[in-house]
Amino acid sequence: MVVALNLQAQTSNLLTQGKYSQLASLYERAIETESEVISHYWHLGLAYLLQEQEEAAQTAWLLAMSEASDEETEQWTEELVQILDTEAQRQLELENLQLSWLIRQHIREIAPSNINNILHIIQLGLGLDNITSQDLNDWQVNTLIQQASPAEIDFDILLETLKKLVDYPIPASLTFAEACLAHYTDQPAAFIDTVMPIAVKMAHQLDRPDFATDLAQLCLRLNSEHPEALRHLSCFHSKAGCHSEAIETAKHFFQNCQSPYWQIQGSYILLRAILSAGSWLDLENIVQRHKALIPKLLQDSDDSLNIDSHILTANFFLPYIEDRPQENRPLQNQIAQIFQTNFQAKSSPVVQTGWTNSITTTKKLKIGYVAHTLKGHSVGWLSRWLFQYYDREAFQTNLYLIYQQAEGYQWFEKQVDCVHTFGVEPQKTATQIKADEIDILVDLDSLTLDTTCQVIALKPAPVQVTWLGWDASGLPAVDYYIADPYVLPENAQDYYSEKIWRLPQTYVAVDGFEVGVPTLRREHLEIPSDAVVYLSSQTGYKRHPDTVRLQIQILSQVPNSYFLVKGRADENTIREFFNKIAEDEGVNPERLRFLSRDPSEFVHRANLGIADIVLDTYPYNGATTTLETLWMGIPLVTKVGQQFAARNSYTFMMNVGVTEGIAWTDDEYVEWGVKLGTDPVLRQQVAWKLRQSRQTSPLWNAKQFTQEMEKAYKQMWQRYVEVNFV
Repeated sequence: MVVALNLQAQTSNLLTQGKYSQLASLYERAIETESEVISHYWHLGLAYLLQEQEEAAQTAWLLAMSEASDEETEQWTEELVQILDTEAQRQLELENLQLSWLIRQHIREIAPSNINNILHIIQLGLGLDNITSQDLNDWQVNTLIQQASPAEIDFDILLETLKKLVDYPIPASLTFAEACLAHYTDQPAAFIDTVMPIAVKMAHQLDRPDFATDLAQLCLRLNSEHPEALRHLSCFHSKAGCHSEAIETAKHFFQNCQSPYWQIQGSYILLRAILSAGSWLDLENIVQRHKALIPKLLQDSDDSLNIDSHILTANFFLPYIEDRPQENRPLQNQIAQIFQTNFQAKSSPVVQTGWTNSITTTKKLKIGYVAHTLKGHSVGWLSRWLFQYYDREAFQTNLYLIYQQAEGYQWFEKQVDCVHTFGVEPQKTATQIKADEIDILVDLDSLTLDTTCQVIALKPAPVQVTWLGWDASGLPAVDYYIADPYVLPENAQDYYSEKIWRLPQTYVAVDGFEVGVPTLRREHLEIPSDAVVYLSSQTGYKRHPDTVRLQIQILSQVPNSYFLVKGRADENTIREFFNKIAEDEGVNPERLRFLSRDPSEFVHRANLGIADIVLDTYPYNGATTTLETLWMGIPLVTKVGQQFAARNSYTFMMNVGVTEGIAWTDDEYVEWGVKLGTDPVLRQQVAWKLRQSRQTSPLWNAKQFTQEMEKAYKQMWQRYVEVNFV
């Protein structure tokens, strides 16, 4: 007994110290004196294996097994597997993934039907990035999972493997997930709660809506009425361009919603699906029903206790459909108030305690920017100038990226002092912002991402500002909303909860845009060289039928004119939509051309040159598209409204000194469209003004704009100090 204990102590020490050669020698000597102790052979083989002497390890094990009876073989195999499993786990804890993987591969050869071991191998293979669909097929993983009884399978390991594998989109990931379904019929929430967050990431972060769709449909096989799976599935379909499926899924989702909270979400998803397709059928009735639900939600205290971030975007599509900020902004403010109150109540109190920032008006201010849009996105294209020109002596600038950004974000990383990247981790993000003692936090996303809104709602910085991404969120935690003299009417403060901070000239400026090589020519589109070409390049969300009708009326009054339509939407739906309106207005649909999206923003800008006049959308104007149009020197016709989204083109045109094309009524919109189409001299004059503006306009002077933003930051901070500490 003493000898055995001494051997165990020695081998344990050698194993811990990683002295595997000495360990092997010790067991070789032990076998010479105790050849009948079968476990010595298991440990000897393991010692060889830890030195990656695989043949020697197998020889040691086979030597012991060669004289075993059937009963002994089964028992000894279990003992060997247990020893190897323990060491594989120890190596994993030491983060020796390759060695742990090697050990488990030998367990698989010894016990090929051990499903828990194979699940471990899959996880290790994913960590080492050396797993393939063929591996899973060769190991018959799906068959083993389906045949395993509940007693044979470790459900914690299965769930963790499922989570990691579906986050690694190889073809076998889906079949693996499907094989797991049978084990979750009695606990569908475990499967769905694991898979759906990954599906959302696949669709929106990794641009794999097809894969996300398949995952959501697997979840619905466990619970065909699961609200989150249905809600997201409709969005996945839209993103994948499967618009009819998106609409049908949204309708099904809405029909299953009972409370005002869920009905509003269902209504939002239905609006999203319809507008993404470019269809406006029965939209007015849906909008009226949607708006009628909001007061019910505000009165329903039971629902408000369970409100989450999805409700913040409930009114996201209203500005695309109607221009009624006096009516819609107060509704948004109330929703945002309820959300913030409930989200703060559910969050860690550590995030919401007081700030430790130095209180002085003469210090170097710390400015933080939180965003998910610093990539191939309008916010990234427009905000980059602020990062390029900021005063590094007066300001420290930090970036808080939500999700790892796509191509292009690396440029931003090089411009700032510090970068932090997070996933869907609002509390962790807010905690970091607070720890960094950010003085002014600038939200670049607003309602385009609920995670950003969650961060802002926790108030991690003393002063918080919304700029650029969308209209204001309405969150009480936001102190200021950046605007200018034109983009919001004078009375806008009456219905904004945020304090409107008007910069002196424009709320955004760029030094210009990079332009590629054009790929469109008139002859390619069978358009005569002397024709007048109108263009509208907007997403289907912005194709309001009333405005499209005005655009077709312009076409009807300008001989030898054509209308080019470009933008994301369902191709068949958008054709039918425009062709029907053209026929109603007596215009031959042959005068319409429907263009596919360009391969890049650079080519898009170059191809704008095919147009004589660009016709803007209403009640949701172009923003970046308008800036690109003006930069390329092309006349624009826009109708001015009351809401922020209906005044973007107006402020840009005022800032370049061009009033030709600014309309305040439907009649003026048509008149300007016809006048610019029939008067080539007027078009030339406007184009000349636009070219000249490149040298004189504040819209094209990003350095001056940056100075105005920095002056605003300093004034905001001074006001904060004076109000709270003087």
